[in-house]
Order: sequence, then C-alpha cells, then structure tokens
Amino acid sequence: MMPSSRGVRPLRGVLIVAATALIPVIAGCEAGNNAPTQEWHQPTAGASAVVSNTMRINNVFVLGPTPGFVLPAGASAGMFLGLHNNGAPDRLVSISAPGSAARIQVPIGGISVGHEQSLLLTGPQPRVLLRGLTRSLHGGQYVRVNMDFQSAGHVTLLVPVMPRAAFYATYSPAPRLFLRPNPTLTPAAPTPTPSPTSS
Repeated sequence: MMPSSRGVRPLRGVLIVAATALIPVIAGCEAGNNAPTQEWHQPTAGASAVVSNTMRINNVFVLGPTPGFVLPAGASAGMFLGLHNNGAPDRLVSISAPGSAARIQVPIGGISVGHEQSLLLTGPQPRVLLRGLTRSLHGGQYVRVNMDFQSAGHVTLLVPVMPRAAFYATYSPAPRLFLRPNPTLTPAAPTPTPSPTSS
C-alpha cells in the first residue's frame, strides 16, 4: 500500500525544521566558547603590541606610494599609529628605523599619552615621518621600527608598508613626496619610434 502524500508532507516538514535547528549546533561544536566570531579583530593590517602591560600600540603602518611606484632613497614617508595608555602618564620619546631611514621625526617634546588616554596619530598630515630613507620603499615591504617610551620602555615592531590605494588612498603622503616608477612592478614603456617627416 502506497503512503499518501498528505502523511509524508508533515514528516518532511518536521525533518527540515530539525535539520535547520541542528546546523548551528554542529557548526559551533568544534570552536566551543572560543569561536573566532566572539573575538575582536584588528581592522587594519598594521603592527600592534603591548609594552609593559600598560601601553598598547595599535595598527602601525608606513604609508607607501601608489601601486607601481617606489619611494626612492632620500625621500620621506609618513607613519601612522594609535596609542592607548592603561598606566601612569607616559611619553613616546623616540622612534628609529635602522636600515630604512636616517631618522624619524616626531613632534617636538615627544608624544604624551595620559592615563586611560587613547591617541590616534592618523592625520590629516602624518605627525610621524621617516626622513632620509636609506632604501627605496614600496607597498608590501616591512620596516623594523624601535619605539622608546619614557616609562613603558622599549619595543621593536615589524611595520608593514601599505600602498597608497583602496582604504589607504585617503591618507596624506609625507610632504615633498618624490616618486619614481618601480621597474620590478610595472612593465617598461615601449620606446617611441620616430615618424617619417615630409619635406
């Protein structure tokens, strides 16, 4: 005897509802309470660190040139970052980038960060500048940066060079920005041939 389609429909509906209810349970079993969706994720690709459990350095990056170009040796580049201080008032007294820049210019007197203060050094003009680049820079590279705080101490970060494109296109470049085409990133332009001239 063939079952009627009327009896099969309610059973099929119950199975669909049960399967739908089990999908989130099955998907979440492996991750448990530490599922990645429950954690905060850094919004940009910059470097971050915590110094002496008090000073949080967030999203440090060097702004490179537009894709297909390089910042040549001798030029300047802007560095952007955020700071948050959980401890006593502190001051970022110096930054250096050995092997990448002759010096890094910070505001006169350093950068003061009070207790429970957040500070965004994001512009519109860069407030931290790599001056006298000792090598050419383009997007995708890294710069080793040393930071010294008056109280929190010293930290070394591997900071990415972000190309001035997409999300980073709105950031202001360093003053007196000199660009030159990067032959490893762009194809060589064809050599023009002279056209015949009539007498």
